[in-house]
Amino acid sequence: MSALDLAIAAGVAFLAGGINSIAGGGSLILFPTLVALGLPTVDANVTNSVAQWPGYLGGVAGFREEYVGQRGRLIRFGTVAVLGGIAGCVLLLTTPTAAFDVVVPVLVLLASLLLAVQPFVTKRLRKAEEVGRTRDPVWVYVALFLATVYGGYFGGALGVILVGVLGLALHRLKLANALKSALSAITATVTLIIFGIFGPVHWGVVAVAAPASLVGGFLGARVATRIPSTPLRILIVTFGVAVSLYLFLRG
Repeated sequence: MSALDLAIAAGVAFLAGGINSIAGGGSLILFPTLVALGLPTVDANVTNSVAQWPGYLGGVAGFREEYVGQRGRLIRFGTVAVLGGIAGCVLLLTTPTAAFDVVVPVLVLLASLLLAVQPFVTKRLRKAEEVGRTRDPVWVYVALFLATVYGGYFGGALGVILVGVLGLALHRLKLANALKSALSAITATVTLIIFGIFGPVHWGVVAVAAPASLVGGFLGARVATRIPSTPLRILIVTFGVAVSLYLFLRG
């Protein structure tokens, strides 16, 4: 990539980090940008996953008080996330690029639609919130495994899926949000290790995009309460749908 391409990647990664903090869906702008800059789709997906890893750590730090008393649950859910993330990464790296090219427009569209319905899911979960459930239903482990397989394979809007699953299982939205951040970070760490060793990562892009994403995420968290997330979400969803249509037509 040229110096200009790297500067564009860094700028978009900065925006993606901020968007993730404010509304979610930063992958939906960084991934297609990397494709537009000339990376093959699998390379762009792998590089995008690695570059955005630092941003997840800030989310975990922000919810540290919510993890008090959740050690056992974090270990159980975290183990599932590790296994699911590994399965998703292996699936991506062992299937033909042509297969990913066929699936990725559907995944981008799915991620966009999930982001669109996120406020409605959150509202329903908040209404159903109740305190006192201590045992986790068995189905939540299956759902988390499938969600983190998706996270290892593509990952767009993974946080929305995790909040929905955890909210329905635990009926505690704030705890669901906190666990979502932890499981997203665990899945992202798995992708960082596996893609870093075996994947077609473009490290020059990561070198500029990762710190930009971290800074953007930090600043986004600082201003998240001052910026209305709904218009931003609409813009991201519209962009994601447009990208999906472009990828469909290109294929």
